[in-house]
Amino acid sequence: MDDTTAASRRPALRETADLTSLGVAAAAAAIRNGDITSENYTAALLQRARTLADLNAFITIDESAVLASAREADKARAGGSATPLLGVPLGVKDSYLTKGLPTSLGLEGLAQFVPQEDADAVRAIKDAGALVFGKNNLVEMSYGLTGHNARYGQVKNPHARGRVSGGSSSGSAASVAANIVPASLGGDTVGSIRVPASFCGVVGFKPTTGRWPRNGVAPISHTLDTTGVFARRVEDCALVDQVVTGQQATEFSDGGRGLKGIRLAVAPRQFLDLVDSEVEARFREEVRRLRDVGAEVVEVDLGDDFNALIQTATWGIFAYETMGAISKFLRHHDVPTTFEAIYTDLKPQLHQAWAHIVLPGGAGATSAEGYQTALNVSRPEIKRRLDTAFVTQGAQAILQPTTPCTAPLIEEQTTVHIAGQEVSYLALANHTVSASSVGLPGISVPIGLSRGGLPIGLELDAPLGSDRVLLDLARRVEGVWKP
Repeated sequence: MDDTTAASRRPALRETADLTSLGVAAAAAAIRNGDITSENYTAALLQRARTLADLNAFITIDESAVLASAREADKARAGGSATPLLGVPLGVKDSYLTKGLPTSLGLEGLAQFVPQEDADAVRAIKDAGALVFGKNNLVEMSYGLTGHNARYGQVKNPHARGRVSGGSSSGSAASVAANIVPASLGGDTVGSIRVPASFCGVVGFKPTTGRWPRNGVAPISHTLDTTGVFARRVEDCALVDQVVTGQQATEFSDGGRGLKGIRLAVAPRQFLDLVDSEVEARFREEVRRLRDVGAEVVEVDLGDDFNALIQTATWGIFAYETMGAISKFLRHHDVPTTFEAIYTDLKPQLHQAWAHIVLPGGAGATSAEGYQTALNVSRPEIKRRLDTAFVTQGAQAILQPTTPCTAPLIEEQTTVHIAGQEVSYLALANHTVSASSVGLPGISVPIGLSRGGLPIGLELDAPLGSDRVLLDLARRVEGVWKP
């Protein structure tokens, strides 16, 4: 039977479903099977992007270029190509270099900068047949958690326009949540994938640090930076992970068979200390659900000083490495600016923050001695504490609410309200910073909405290098909530 006959016997997706709701795997299969064309799929996504332009999810979309690429993908498919992402448009955070497409890093001064090369992760998805749909909005230099950009606008939450999207990979999360793209590449240093994933109600996957290529992506910290992906289903994150890492496909277990034999850990003294009551209630309800389908959930205590240890060490490394990491990136990739020029032109709040913690001699800057202590004393101690769950208790993952609250109001850019307290917006990363501190893989999975209709996320952190096990586990957890 030829492809034309086979396609004619299948339901026409373009007639029976909204194309924009397709995930990565579903879209790739539909294009590969001839149910839809990449051109029609891409055109539908472009129309949705135009309709939802008020979200400010993208800085750059070259409509004619992406449609031309879609037509080329359709020709390749007709010629027998079957690459895993053939013809599927993906978003890319505008911190990734993209050959022939402007890369601003969120800065006005680089609005016209067009790189001559792709970041390694972008090259990987292109080699697999994916199209770069556009460049997602982000916080300047990926330095922030709310999604505010002075030049390109606040990225708004698709669930509530008056709420933040989270950051720094703000546009990536919002565009996936709004069905503008089925997935988008992002970056995560202390929570910049998982925080916006939680706030926007999508899946956000941070691999083990160093597992995904970082070459060609504007850095903050070589110790903490991780590239990763947003999607609406875990299976789509797993597919993109497979493509970017070059690993062979893994047979995932059936998400519907429950979690019998799986051991999970919770650390309520550490991760429920400063959490909105509704988020805590939903988290505890989800833990009960997991127990009901066979998971064994053990409680661990990581120590009275665990949160303070994590915060001091991780933020210290984060700030200490910023100046050197950015300067090296600009030189290596011939980016037409300097660290000094970037610092000078930053929005006032960020300029002040860099003066305080990033510049040598700043009042809050980490000393060289403090930096070495964080690397060589604090991080091994943090890992030892986490091994209480992974090694001593045999847990495959530690669970916690991804964020301590739902998406704050856009007006709350510097301070937010959590559990009745007014605290720094940095508290939005109080839970995600744990995995970042020692490079663990982490994933945020949506577990429903608050009474006000705002998403709540569940984070699963797993031992170093156990990314595919984590993705399988997250898929099964997702199956408990969303079969």
